[in-house]
Amino acid sequence: MRDHRHEPALNAAVETYVTPGRRYLQLLNTPFLSDPAQRQAFGRALAEDSVRITDDELELLLGYEWRAQLTASWLVAFARRAAHRERIGELLLANKRIYAGRGFCFALARFGTEEDARLLVDYLHAFLPRTDRGEQDSAMGALSHLDARLGTEHSARFLGETGLWSRWLHAKFPPDRADVPVSLDQSRDVIRTQCSYADHAMKALPSER
Repeated sequence: MRDHRHEPALNAAVETYVTPGRRYLQLLNTPFLSDPAQRQAFGRALAEDSVRITDDELELLLGYEWRAQLTASWLVAFARRAAHRERIGELLLANKRIYAGRGFCFALARFGTEEDARLLVDYLHAFLPRTDRGEQDSAMGALSHLDARLGTEHSARFLGETGLWSRWLHAKFPPDRADVPVSLDQSRDVIRTQCSYADHAMKALPSER
């Protein structure tokens, strides 16, 4: 198993951006989004690091395990480092790291273009028929968010009573379950909140950046 401690450049990137304050765990559970005491300081640190990190460091993190990938995708998203779009799309479709996909979907939503919508559509076509592992709800939320921003209807192809989204929900959660913990509105609101958080944090950086 690969260990970043045996690779100096990767280890430096992990220790600088991923592990301090267990940042990766904060990004997984996002308590800072609802905690006023954390919200501003955490967002400022992310914004500063999203500008400071180099493309080489981002590539190192994106090529490692889920904690590094999740952190890298948030940094990419905050500063809209669109040079990493293709790599993020490849990683999302590969679906090899559980949890990291949430960050990939956020990054694509944050880039905000038709190309990003296409990558999400490709992922959903491949993984909505599956329930074993994936971030289908995050991808649907990101695509729906992009539809609202772009004036498109890409997500419509997956909706409806017999659409892939409904079939995934019914397959993922027992039909007699009273509380299905996922809905399109909830998934879209998560992405919208993340994008708004990034917008505010980046705008708060000193103008010389």
